[in-house]
Amino acid sequence: MVQKHEHQNASITSIKLLNLAFKTHRMSSIDQIRQHISDELKQFDGYFNQVMDTRVPLLNIVLKYLLKRKGKQMRPILVFLSARLHGTPNDSTYTAAALIEILHTATLIHDDVVDESNERRGFFSINALWKSKVAVLVGDYLLAKGLLLAVENKEYEILDLFADAVKEMSEGELLQIRNSRKLKISESEYFEIIRKKTATLLSCCSSSGAKSVGCPDETVKKMQKFGELLGLAFQIKDDLLDYQINSLTGKPAGNDIQEKKLTLPLIHALEKSGISERNRILRIMNNSDRSSRKFHEVLGFINKFDGIRYAEDQMNGYASRALQELEGFNSNNAYGALKSFVDYVIHRNK
Repeated sequence: MVQKHEHQNASITSIKLLNLAFKTHRMSSIDQIRQHISDELKQFDGYFNQVMDTRVPLLNIVLKYLLKRKGKQMRPILVFLSARLHGTPNDSTYTAAALIEILHTATLIHDDVVDESNERRGFFSINALWKSKVAVLVGDYLLAKGLLLAVENKEYEILDLFADAVKEMSEGELLQIRNSRKLKISESEYFEIIRKKTATLLSCCSSSGAKSVGCPDETVKKMQKFGELLGLAFQIKDDLLDYQINSLTGKPAGNDIQEKKLTLPLIHALEKSGISERNRILRIMNNSDRSSRKFHEVLGFINKFDGIRYAEDQMNGYASRALQELEGFNSNNAYGALKSFVDYVIHRNK
């Protein structure tokens, strides 16, 4: 469990370290980071397409649809950069990256079913097109496919990391569901949920990349910690993005508010407010009003108690600590790319 001291206000020293580390490469793009491992990613695309091929007609249609709408490949990128930091990517690295991508895809499909979401990354979700039964079965198939891929390649140590990530992510999802029903969550509970739901997978990426090139256990653990800290910063940034106003439409995101999810900016404000004001905001959160007025009322409350700034400080603190975990490793191209990756995570706008 994340200890209380791990999510106190980021110290001035840690934020200064963070700003200094990012001074020469602020606002790195994911495309710039990809260039460091462009050959590996090109080869991985072909390998992953082959892994995902099946002779079952409906399954093949669904999987091809998934492949066409793949995202930024942040997780395979992290696997390959972690491997390159410590050695040369090999067959084990490609297996690890495929396992991660399969796991991530399966969890997104299952999340859409749980959330009854009809859209993912601007496209129809699997459950929207083929209904929940098919979506659940495809997600189950992918998890089984990942397990078989690891066994067929005798990647038992990487499989151990993979299985632990599946367990942690499932526990995190169940914790979130339990807390969302009662519309009550403490800061420590929030950090435990995002550690399990989000940070565990990025931790698996960085540790499996190191494991794939034969790193000793001590190095694997440091890379695991790096990924966990990066994952915590990543999720806080996601939460902050939900409070932004779309520059094109002028409309707020506000998905978490509509779905009654309590994230760090709001949790902090609720903990700092008086009972009557807290109850008023919780009533607003609990009603079915989907207008922007609801969003602006909650945002005004959050700003009154510096919830946004507090969350930003937490995010910067975790990013700074993630960078510290890399200290002492080879200062090669992968090292610089991983620092840029941290920079990208906390400065992205979507």
